[in-house]
Amino acid sequence: MTVPPAFTLDALAAFHAAGGSPAEVAEAALARIAAWADPALFITAVPPEAVRARAAALAAEGPRGRPLYGVPFVVKDNIDAAGLPTTAACPDHAYQPAADSPAVARLLAAGAVLLGKTNLDQFATGLNGTRSPHGTPRNAVAAACIPGGSSSGSATAVGAGIAGFSLGTDTAGSGRVPAMANNIVGLKPSLGLVPTEGVVPACRSLDCVSVFALTVADAAAVLAVIAGPTPTDRYARAAPAGWRAAPAPQPGWRLAVPLDGQLIFDSPDDAALYEAALARAAALGGRIARVDIAPFLAIARRLYDGAWVAERSAALRGMLTEKPDSLHPITRGILAAGLPLLTIDAWEDFHAAAEARRLARVLFAGADLLLLPTAPGLPSLAELAAAPVAANSRLGTYTNFVNICDLAALAIPSGYRRDGRPVGLTLVGPAFAEARLAGLGAALHAAAGGGLGALGAAVPPPPAPPALAADELPLLAIGAHMSGLPLNPQMLRHGGRFLAEAATAPAYRLHDLGGRPGLVRVAAGGVAVAGEVWAFPAAAIGPFLAEIPPPLGFGRVELADGNAPLGFLCEAAGAAGTPDISATGGWRAYLAMKDNT
Repeated sequence: MTVPPAFTLDALAAFHAAGGSPAEVAEAALARIAAWADPALFITAVPPEAVRARAAALAAEGPRGRPLYGVPFVVKDNIDAAGLPTTAACPDHAYQPAADSPAVARLLAAGAVLLGKTNLDQFATGLNGTRSPHGTPRNAVAAACIPGGSSSGSATAVGAGIAGFSLGTDTAGSGRVPAMANNIVGLKPSLGLVPTEGVVPACRSLDCVSVFALTVADAAAVLAVIAGPTPTDRYARAAPAGWRAAPAPQPGWRLAVPLDGQLIFDSPDDAALYEAALARAAALGGRIARVDIAPFLAIARRLYDGAWVAERSAALRGMLTEKPDSLHPITRGILAAGLPLLTIDAWEDFHAAAEARRLARVLFAGADLLLLPTAPGLPSLAELAAAPVAANSRLGTYTNFVNICDLAALAIPSGYRRDGRPVGLTLVGPAFAEARLAGLGAALHAAAGGGLGALGAAVPPPPAPPALAADELPLLAIGAHMSGLPLNPQMLRHGGRFLAEAATAPAYRLHDLGGRPGLVRVAAGGVAVAGEVWAFPAAAIGPFLAEIPPPLGFGRVELADGNAPLGFLCEAAGAAGTPDISATGGWRAYLAMKDNT
């Protein structure tokens, strides 16, 4: 039996189900490390005999329902893993953690196999991956280009096929830019969703533990394992009821993209690949609207000249004042700039951030997701060396504002330029929108193709929506609450997620009540009406119903397949005298007809 070339969760699960052993996977991972032969990849590798012992112990125990059974992974070396030093790529800062960080502990409990601690831009200060005394990890798909940072080794290990997934961190884009650089997926969760205990701080108030994987579904599965607060993490927060990480696809999307004048690219190829990604999104049911992102670009510019520089400096004041020569020169310069900053100036940054967050709430009241280039382009190592600060800053054009604005983001591959440099697309959404990001992201990744990292393996089709959970009820939407339509945010706010398109039994008439539909059951002359079945948290049904104005309400609606979920129904008296639009077959078709007349 052959170990799968791509360590995706599905491939490894099938391998184990067919009789394969985690020991075989571990040997394959160790062989790949040796074949890759990059001395700049690991800062500290787990000794091979310890990797083998861990895999053998798992093989002896069996899966036991562990979702990451036998999957090799690596961890950025600013995240604690017991038994291995944490250095943040600064040897003089090294310490031996007494325990695993919560994220690492949860991964090990889920059956994953740790291979080691990977290289990074020192103290996670940089987006390019070259600011380390241990050298620059080799880009997995474009050796002449930067690997991206600061999570350079974490991304290249996945892109090269050594690890099935990895942990990085993301403060200003460090979990997204390296994903683009290595043709993989980078998931930046909502602030506080994953504990940052046991993580060397960059900007503690903005730091996130991020996930790199070959597929969107894998990144979501890893996030499901590591998410959840700990009682001693001061910045942790619980996800809202009904939150899930698994991809939540749907047939319609309200998508925002920047104004043309706010898009900058390094080459015509970068621009063309971004437009091609938007075309794929439209083909998947996206209704695209141009929006002004100037306030977000403005708040991003404050990240490296104000309060958040001071926050970085505060975290490393001892190193900066007592051991300045231990720091990378560029890192030292960035941190030194924070020492003279004044508290009075910081408050201007905090007020500006509050306004940017307010504007983000306004944006996402009218859009499901914002689609951005991950970066204007990927520089070569030579181009970065020629302008190390300017080129690094340019990489953060579309990433720097996301954490400040309390948003979640998902970076996916989007193809290659003609010169072989990879290009990425980033989906941004409100806090705790990870399932929504993954739902569209998985479909866009599959549509883009381009292989998994440097492996050449085909991108798998997007997963189907997860089945109805025990705490959910099916709810039929037949009007503006359907995906991509104006009232759908109400469904999302209450934790609803799309399950399937559906049609009623031919026992109903549909009316236009003046911008919203009314579904009325009739004794004769009924038609089948198109709609969508959504999974809805049972606890949220009452509060949601309280927001629905008369003459609409909830009742059992008979479907063509014989099921009878809750659904929107209209009192017969409320529909009297209103236009009967049953002949269109459904609200979407009716809106399309109106748009064409």
